[in-house]
Amino acid sequence: MENQFFVDAETLSPAALAKKHRLESDPSSRSDHMDYLPDMERIQSGVYQQVAAHMENYDYRRYTAAQVRAALEHEACSVEDFKALLSPAAEPFLEEMARRARRETGRHFGNTVYLFTPLYIANYCENYCVYCGFNCYNQIRRMKLTGAGLEREMQVIAASGMEEILLLTGESPRESGVEYIAGACRLARKYFRTVGLEIYPVNTEDYRLLHESGADYVTVFQETYDPRRYEQLHLLGRKRVFPYRFDAQERALRAGMRGAGFSALLGLSDFRKDALASALHVYYLQRKYPQAEMSLSCPRLRPIVNNEKISPQDVGERQLCQILCAYRIFLPFVGITVSSRESARFRDGIVRIAATKVSAGVSTGVGDHESKYAGAPDGGGGDEQFEISDGRSLPAMYRDMAGQGLQPVLNEYVYV
Repeated sequence: MENQFFVDAETLSPAALAKKHRLESDPSSRSDHMDYLPDMERIQSGVYQQVAAHMENYDYRRYTAAQVRAALEHEACSVEDFKALLSPAAEPFLEEMARRARRETGRHFGNTVYLFTPLYIANYCENYCVYCGFNCYNQIRRMKLTGAGLEREMQVIAASGMEEILLLTGESPRESGVEYIAGACRLARKYFRTVGLEIYPVNTEDYRLLHESGADYVTVFQETYDPRRYEQLHLLGRKRVFPYRFDAQERALRAGMRGAGFSALLGLSDFRKDALASALHVYYLQRKYPQAEMSLSCPRLRPIVNNEKISPQDVGERQLCQILCAYRIFLPFVGITVSSRESARFRDGIVRIAATKVSAGVSTGVGDHESKYAGAPDGGGGDEQFEISDGRSLPAMYRDMAGQGLQPVLNEYVYV
C-alpha cells in the first residue's frame, strides 16, 4: 500500500527525479513530521491527545452484534456506541442504521439540502503528497486566478444562482499568500452570501484577517489521522507537519470563524479508525466551542492527472454509507457534506438518509467554470486536483433534489 500512489513524471529533470526518489526511499532525508516549523503557531489544546487515545485503542474487531443492537436502541449515542456502529459487526444492520439516521436528519434538519460550489483559484503547491494531483512533482498545468479572471469566474458561478462558494487553493504560501486569499474573499463577498475556505493551514492572526475579509468558515482535511501513515504519504512541504494541520480548525475558531469542516480522505489508511477520529475531532471541539457550526465530510480517493489507478480500495459505497449513518446517529446536529467525488446515484440516495449538503456545478480545475458551465470557449485553465464523479450543474442538482421531495436551500443566513 505504501507505494501504490507514486508516479514518475518523465518530464522531471534528473536532479528532481533523484530528490523525489530519495524522499520516497530514505526516511532520514525527510524532516520529522511532528516538528513545527519556526513560524508555525503552537496552541495548547489537548484535543489531539483525546482523539489519539481513542484511535490507538480502537479494536473494531471485538464488537458484537449485541453491542450494535444496543447502540441503535439507545436514545443518545455514546462514544462507545459510535465505535460499535463503525465496526464490521454493524454491517448487517445497515438498513436499521439508515432508518435511525433518517429519523435524526429529519428531526434536526427537516427535508432541506444545502447546495454550494467550490472554486479553485490556484493550483500551485509546494508539498509532495503522493496521492494528490496538485503535488509539486506532478507535471500539470499550473495557474492562479487574478484580477478580471478571478472576478469573471465568480460572475459565472453567481449567474447560475449559487449563493455559497468554497474557495480552494493548492498549498503554496509563496504563490497563493494570505493577502491574495483575503483579496479573493473580499471579491467573493460581492457575489455570494456565504464564503468558505479550503486552503493550507495558517496561524490564528491570518485566519482573523481572512474572516475579516469575508470568510465564514474553514474546511481542513486531515487526510489521515494515523501519524505513521501520514508521515509515509506527506514527504515534503509544510503539510508534512501533522500536529499543525490537526489544530487548524481550532485556530480558525479562535480567530472568529463561524464554522469549521473536518474530514479524513478515506482510502489512505484504516478507514474505520480515520472515520472514528474525524468524528471525535468534531465531538471534542464542539464541547470547547459550542457556538461554532461544525460539519463533516466523507471523501474517498479519486484518480488524479497522471495516475488513474488511485482508488479507495476497501472503502466501497456500502462502507461509506455505514460511516455516514454512524456520523448522523452520533452527531445528530452536525452538517454532513457529500462531494462530487461520489456518483449521482449515491448522492441522491444519501441525502434522503444522512447528508445535508452537496456540491453542484463542480470543477476541480482552475479557471474553467465559464468553459464548463457557461458554454464559452475553453481558454485553457489549470489542471484538476482529482476526477469528479457527479458533474451535475446547479439547475440540474436543484431539480433532482426537489424531485425527491427535498427542499434545496441556497442560503440560510440573514445578515443585518
